[in-house]
Amino acid sequence: MQRLTVSAAVMSNFILGIDVGTTSVKTVLFASDSRTVAASHTLPTAADRSDDGRLKAKEQDTGRIIDALNRCVLQLPADKLQHVSRIGLSGQMHGVIFWKAGSGCDWSSRDFFTPRDTSQLITWQDGRCSSDFLSSLPKPESHLSVATGFGCATIFWYMKHRPEFLDDFTVAGTIQDYVVSMLCGLDRCVMTPQNAASWGFFNTSTSHWNENILKAASFPLHLLPQCVPSGGLAGKTRSAWHGIPAGTPVGAALGDFQCSVYSCMSAPTDAVLNISTSAQLTFAMPADFRPQDFPQPDSPISYFPYFDSSYLAVAASLNGGNILATFVDMLTAWMRELGVELSNSGLYEKLIHCALNQETSDLMVSPTLLGERHSPLCLGQVTNISTSNLSLGHVIRGLCRGVLTNITSMMPAETLQQAGVRRIVGSGSALNRNEVLKQEVEKAFPLQVVYGQNADSAVGVAMVLCDRL
Repeated sequence: MQRLTVSAAVMSNFILGIDVGTTSVKTVLFASDSRTVAASHTLPTAADRSDDGRLKAKEQDTGRIIDALNRCVLQLPADKLQHVSRIGLSGQMHGVIFWKAGSGCDWSSRDFFTPRDTSQLITWQDGRCSSDFLSSLPKPESHLSVATGFGCATIFWYMKHRPEFLDDFTVAGTIQDYVVSMLCGLDRCVMTPQNAASWGFFNTSTSHWNENILKAASFPLHLLPQCVPSGGLAGKTRSAWHGIPAGTPVGAALGDFQCSVYSCMSAPTDAVLNISTSAQLTFAMPADFRPQDFPQPDSPISYFPYFDSSYLAVAASLNGGNILATFVDMLTAWMRELGVELSNSGLYEKLIHCALNQETSDLMVSPTLLGERHSPLCLGQVTNISTSNLSLGHVIRGLCRGVLTNITSMMPAETLQQAGVRRIVGSGSALNRNEVLKQEVEKAFPLQVVYGQNADSAVGVAMVLCDRL
């Protein structure tokens, strides 16, 4: 009996899920029969290049990203990699990388590829497209506005400021699209609506680029990827890859946000609240919902394409755990000026303890230090200050409540209830480690709140392939 069990375990099929994030790469081996994670590994990419302060450029070294990806896959058990039946990728949306068809990588070094004839990755954080520049672009036929860091906006910028740069390349895509293309040996980039919508100038209702609008603006249409359905295949591996056989099916790359939601939204009546560096609150729209074909830049709610032509309603705040981190950094700097040294992690735990002893506070903190996409000039404020609410307990309690007040101002609890939401799934590194934030979540929403189902894009993309292919 034991011998049969071991044999069955060895012969299990695994799905390799990969998330190419902004700061790290994560890989998971997902057992398709038990729907459990058999192994996982995460590595930092350390790929940021020194930015040009004048241009506000944000780029990453493509070679370092792919090197981190190769090393991350190699950390997974070799015997299980031999039984990978499918490969799925998700990653950071909006950004763009350029390469040459047919020569975008080199497979000559054993069983992994290295980039060749590629640009650096211009990330979603890129700020070179000013408000004036964006206002000069044609109006998209899309429900989503175009912002700096979006792939099409970046291409427009190069058209105006460095047109010779584009002459060196024939293909463009997100970093996860590039990996899929290299694994499958594709001559052009294939892209799902999840990533295409994040580039701008893409109509999610028709699943087509705004080609007429772009053509009239002399946009290089040959750089636009071919659109394929979210959850479908892009091709098969052209070569063996770290023990994974050649000919293994590879899914078309998906958005990291959608995959993170897929990993923890177990029912259509769930909403997912993720508080990590930033904060997002989202729920699934009805199957027949279709957004309008023009942007609503002042709306705090956006609609992201999901699966099977459905959409997620998303309140995406720029202000989440980063605000608490900024406060800790500020206190640490103040104490250093006073000759006191204390680690950030140690200080954070002490602050949370202070706030747990302060169950309520009338201190009003609006923590929008970074503004919001729908209201970029709305910065932070502290009001209702008195001599009785100046303790650290009051301040941290007010700060945590402010993070929740901000996200609920974007998507009120009434909106969730009217949409039929019955439960909120709380996730994210900032929320998981902060009991005060959890308390404020439960005060902010008159709904059941559950924890422990952490959003994970690498797991989510594996689950998508397990369910759909």
